[in-house]
Amino acid sequence: MKETIENAYRLKADQADVDLQSALKAFVEALNDGSIRAAEPGENGWQVNAWVKKGILLLFRYGMMSDMSIDDNFRFFDKATIPLKPLSTDNRVRIVPGGSSIRTGAYLAPGVIMMPPSYVNIGAYVGTNSLIDSHVLVGSCAQIGANVHLSAGVQIGGVLEPIGSLPVIVDDEAMVGGNCGIFEGTIIGRRAVIGTGVNLNRSTPVYDCVNEAVIRAVSGAPLEIPANAVVVPGSRPVTSQFGRTNGLSVATPLIIKYRDEKTDAATALEDALR
Repeated sequence: MKETIENAYRLKADQADVDLQSALKAFVEALNDGSIRAAEPGENGWQVNAWVKKGILLLFRYGMMSDMSIDDNFRFFDKATIPLKPLSTDNRVRIVPGGSSIRTGAYLAPGVIMMPPSYVNIGAYVGTNSLIDSHVLVGSCAQIGANVHLSAGVQIGGVLEPIGSLPVIVDDEAMVGGNCGIFEGTIIGRRAVIGTGVNLNRSTPVYDCVNEAVIRAVSGAPLEIPANAVVVPGSRPVTSQFGRTNGLSVATPLIIKYRDEKTDAATALEDALR
């Protein structure tokens, strides 16, 4: 499958082999059942599977426009290669009624709960027993671990291009608070807690007040929030003359502590809701 996709990606659209459609169908099925992923953990950290991203882009390239309307009032048009994800109760994923959508090629493990309205895009992977709360976006190729809580209004950015770029990763048992934005080039470590309203991307410096260090993305690597870190919104002054004169500051995420028993109690998922 990898070889077929790599070869097709190098060709122009009108040079594709007639067997490519069957290969792409098998590719989508493998994404849907979680047997292939856009990125996965390895011995040396998270690794990008660039060929998987190429396969997703081929679905856009070779898909014909199709009428996917529900009825005359709810009209939808998209590529025939990327419909909604096929799901049944056998998948053991709880999709609460109310306007959520999951694109085909996304994997949701058994025990996932999805509150309305929310959206999971192609190439995303959501681990066992994670909660996707209302108004959450899980972007293309984002990797969400097991027992993760994505609170209401969270935006997890999608990364399809550049091909080799690491998608957004939220590791196991992390808690992302309401209205947070986690965007390209960011890894949230295992059991980290991201407080309400924090925005992170690869260019964001994070000030670790516990270890008195500044965490930044280095060349060729993502921004990594350490395991168990508790991150909250903060600010730092603009030190130019103009900034001092006008009392200006810029938003700055701060690590104020590392997770302990009190944090665990405050972030625990309610088993009764399951």
